Amino acid sequence: MPIEIDDEDERPGVRSKPRRFGEEPVRPWWRPATRFGRILLGTGVVIVFSAVAVSVHALKSYLEHDSRFRIAGTTNIQATGLAQVSREQMLPVFGEDIGRNIFFVPISERRKQLEQIPWIEHATVMRLLPDQIRISVTERKPIAFVRQGSQVALVDSNGVVLTEPPAMMAQHHYSFPVVTGIDGRDPIAARRARMEVYQRLISQLDSNGQHLSDQISEIDLADPEDARVLMPEQGTDIVAHFGEDHFLERYQRYKAHIAEWRQQYPKLAEVDLRYDQQVVLQMAGAANAAPAKLAPLNDDGTTGELQKPDPGKPERLAAEPKRIEPKHVEPKRAEKRVEAKRVESKHVQAHKETKTHNATKPATRKIAKKKTTPKKHTEPKHTLKKTKPTPKPRSTMTTGL
Repeated sequence: MPIEIDDEDERPGVRSKPRRFGEEPVRPWWRPATRFGRILLGTGVVIVFSAVAVSVHALKSYLEHDSRFRIAGTTNIQATGLAQVSREQMLPVFGEDIGRNIFFVPISERRKQLEQIPWIEHATVMRLLPDQIRISVTERKPIAFVRQGSQVALVDSNGVVLTEPPAMMAQHHYSFPVVTGIDGRDPIAARRARMEVYQRLISQLDSNGQHLSDQISEIDLADPEDARVLMPEQGTDIVAHFGEDHFLERYQRYKAHIAEWRQQYPKLAEVDLRYDQQVVLQMAGAANAAPAKLAPLNDDGTTGELQKPDPGKPERLAAEPKRIEPKHVEPKRAEKRVEAKRVESKHVQAHKETKTHNATKPATRKIAKKKTTPKKHTEPKHTLKKTKPTPKPRSTMTTGL
């Protein structure tokens, strides 16, 4: 096939070469052909750039010094979205800007200062020419009461403690559970983690539309892995350990058995619901618990071998009431006590007989008997010292579900 060679002069965008030796190249349209023309072009460019610079400087000076761009007073500061925060709390942030040119107001710095007010979650600050500042505020929404000592405040989803006068708090008719274990001095990340547990608990209890969270009076979030809920019952309050998950399932288990547990154990104070097949019950006034061993239920309802609970869970003593005092041990201890009393009575009777006998003998015979009579009553006393007291039953127990 014949080879086609493109002509360089016909390709678009390519400058054609001079066809003849000594021919001058084509000059751009804007470049003057003479030296005077080039000097005139440079002078025009300098004049244009100077005029632009002078105009910019004049405009800047006009905007900075003209009285129409000054913030005359607090009426030039407008704010929207204020409900809990009043203008009196917000205006001190802009105190330095009264009488200042609007272009010299540090917008980003004022926004950060507004967001340092506890009730303000997010703020937007804008310049509105010629002399207005527009502020848009998004306030925090409380989701629970928080108790710190004897004071009660509000707290939002991030764990920020919000103070409000009691009159305003009563006016809003808040209906929240009381949360403890949150301190305003703690890091914000720790407070946020505790409030996430609270929100999961409330959302799961209210997921079926029954508003079961209304039956909760107080939640202790000191341990984020164990939400301890104070459940109001007739005449007393029960502390229920809900853990950190499966809140609805554990709440339903508690409600299904609490009447039975209270009837069987009148001094019931705490219910640990964090285990799958069993519940640990603790009585009021119980001493410190020993390392926990739980007895899970088999399929037939009988108690299986003892095993330790999850290491990540708090350890409690979890022995069944019947396991504390085995029946085959009690008779032996009773026999020992009866035998000890029998030996003691024999010892007392023999001692009385010796006293009576010695009273009828002469003094010399009595002294002789004291020297020759061996000590026969040391063994019963030694037996009485070895007798162990009956241990008291413990207050913590495990019940299977």
